[in-house]
Amino acid sequence: MKNQSVTSNLDWISVLLYLLLVVMGWLNIFSTSIPIEFDTFEFDQYYGKQLIFILLTIPVIVVVLSIDAKIYEKFSLVFYAVGILLLLGLFVFGKTVKGQTNWYGIGSFGFQPSEFVKTATSLLLAKYLSDSQVFLKNLNHQLFAFGIIFLPVLLILMQPDAGSAMIFFSLVLVLNREGLPEWYLWTGFFAIVLFFSSLLIQPLYVILGIVVLMIFHYLRARRVDRIAIGYLIVFIAATSFVLSVDFVFESVLEPHQKDRINVLFDDTIDKKNEGYNLNQSMIAIGSGGLIGKGFMEGTQTKGGFVPEQHTDYIFTTVGEEWGFIGSAVVILIFVSLLLRIIYLAENQKTKFSRIYGYCVASILFTHFFVNITMLIKLFPTIGVPLPFFSYGGSSLWAFTILLFIFLKLDANKVNEW
Repeated sequence: MKNQSVTSNLDWISVLLYLLLVVMGWLNIFSTSIPIEFDTFEFDQYYGKQLIFILLTIPVIVVVLSIDAKIYEKFSLVFYAVGILLLLGLFVFGKTVKGQTNWYGIGSFGFQPSEFVKTATSLLLAKYLSDSQVFLKNLNHQLFAFGIIFLPVLLILMQPDAGSAMIFFSLVLVLNREGLPEWYLWTGFFAIVLFFSSLLIQPLYVILGIVVLMIFHYLRARRVDRIAIGYLIVFIAATSFVLSVDFVFESVLEPHQKDRINVLFDDTIDKKNEGYNLNQSMIAIGSGGLIGKGFMEGTQTKGGFVPEQHTDYIFTTVGEEWGFIGSAVVILIFVSLLLRIIYLAENQKTKFSRIYGYCVASILFTHFFVNITMLIKLFPTIGVPLPFFSYGGSSLWAFTILLFIFLKLDANKVNEW
């Protein structure tokens, strides 16, 4: 059978959703960075640079779609190795910005390798998990899969860039989809709950809560004599974790990280200092009301009250100028793209393509979820961009490559046996 062209099989629904997000993102960047006295279009402004980045995505997409789909699977280890080398190179050639050495300086532009390593990690993880000899019920196979994820995490944490490192943990969802025992996810979930519970109330009460829950579950379980030792181990581990939270919070976390957590739970935090960013973002979003103040009419935006509004806080512009309805539309587009990717992933003919599709969905979802929730005081403030929306060439190109590799794999499925 003759191979069909990529364009004839490309999922144009995903492409349209992608284009909508990119265009809407640029309009918001334009609104945040345009001077009050606007006379001429200037390419050295954020809106001008972002337009250049957007135009350069066209050849990036062409190259991604032109490469044979099998190359992404065959050379996944090479892509991963290059990504790791780029992360290591930061410790020698990296540019330090705001205490983080996570950029290569190239003239007036910067290159952030951690954004691209997400794609390389997804490719290698998909390659490994698609091996017919790999079973995630096997401990050695679990450790190897975790190793693929945690190696870049370790290097990124050393930069230090906790926000980017955290995104990689979303790939554990893919492992769960491919057979990883569910207790891993439940353990992670309860660890988060216990951590924040121990910060909010006395550890003794948290431990008593653990005891009550375990007794309730223990009495309902069958063959309790066989699992009693398991409950004891869980209790000891949970209690040790709870008692260590205060030490970790006070002695391990950096001051700015503690401030970001405190801001969530303590209304007395100084809103002119530690709580300034979050307070201003909530004011901007709330001031938009139902329909917003109108494009380029946001007073918070024009006044420059929200720091980094063109990057991590870009959604505050949506809330202020487009209101609740505009914000809901943007969220709907994101959700539609995520659901479309999952739908396409489930219909792949190869395991590699399916797993990679789920990696794409997990990474995009985590970026989207964390970015939106941190602006409305539901998640600690972490520096992660809103995909296809926030200012930045590295993030835009990285997300574009991440998505269009999958669209290439999907378009090629008609040629798979």
